[in-house]
Amino acid sequence: MKFSEGRQSHLAHVIVARLRDEGLASIENDRHVLLEIKRVLGAADSAEAAIDVAVRRKIESLSRNVPPGSREWEILYRQYRQEEERRRGGR
Repeated sequence: MKFSEGRQSHLAHVIVARLRDEGLASIENDRHVLLEIKRVLGAADSAEAAIDVAVRRKIESLSRNVPPGSREWEILYRQYRQEEERRRGGR
C-alpha cells in the first residue's frame, strides 16, 4: 500500500500520540521520532512496490498469456506474491 506524504505524517502523529497516551514510550524529541516513523513507512512502501513488480514480471514471463484481472491471473498473483514474500524474509 502506498502512503502519501500527508498520510505518512498523519500516521506518524497518531502513533506518537498512542505511545504517549498508553505510557508505552517516553519521547524526548518528537521531530526525530516522527521522521523515523515516516522513514519506516516509506521503506515498507518501497518493499511492497518491489514485490509487486517482481510478481507482475513473473506472470508476464509465462509462456501462455494470462490476462490481467482474470481469475487465473489473480490466483497466480496471490501465489507468486506469497512466494516472493517468503523469499525476501517476509511473512
